[in-house]
Amino acid sequence: MFEHILLAADGSAHSLRAAENAIHLVGGKEQSKVTIVYVVDGATSKSDVLRIGDSKDIAEKRKEKLKDILTLLEKSSIAHELKILHGDPGETIVEFANNQEFDCLVIGSRGLNSLQSMVLGGVSHKAAKRAKCPVMIVK
Repeated sequence: MFEHILLAADGSAHSLRAAENAIHLVGGKEQSKVTIVYVVDGATSKSDVLRIGDSKDIAEKRKEKLKDILTLLEKSSIAHELKILHGDPGETIVEFANNQEFDCLVIGSRGLNSLQSMVLGGVSHKAAKRAKCPVMIVK
C-alpha cells in the first residue's frame, strides 16, 4: 500500500472516483496522507474575480467544488491537505508532483474541461507522461 498520495482534483465525477481509489490505495494506515491539488488556470481565475470579486469568497467557492472529495476523505479518517495552485493544470500538477515525495499520483481520466482534454491531450495524459512517480488514471 502507498503512504503519501497526490490526488489531482477538479470537482468532476472522475476526480471523485479518483479520490475513492486514493483512499483504497492508502488502505487506512495511520501514517498515510492524501494531498489534494486543485489547479486554477488563468481563465478560471479571471472569471472568478469578475463574478465573485472578494478573495475570501473565491477561496470558499473553490473549496465548495471539492466538498464531496473532502467529505469522503474526512469520513475515511485519512489525513489530508488541500493545495490550491495556479497555472496550466497539466504542467502545474506534474511540477508539484516532481518537486515532492509522493508514492503515487491519482487523477481522473477526464475533468470539467472537456475541450482541453480533446484539444491538448488532457491533463491526465500529460501527468502520465511527465510525472516521476507512478500515476493511476481513474475512469
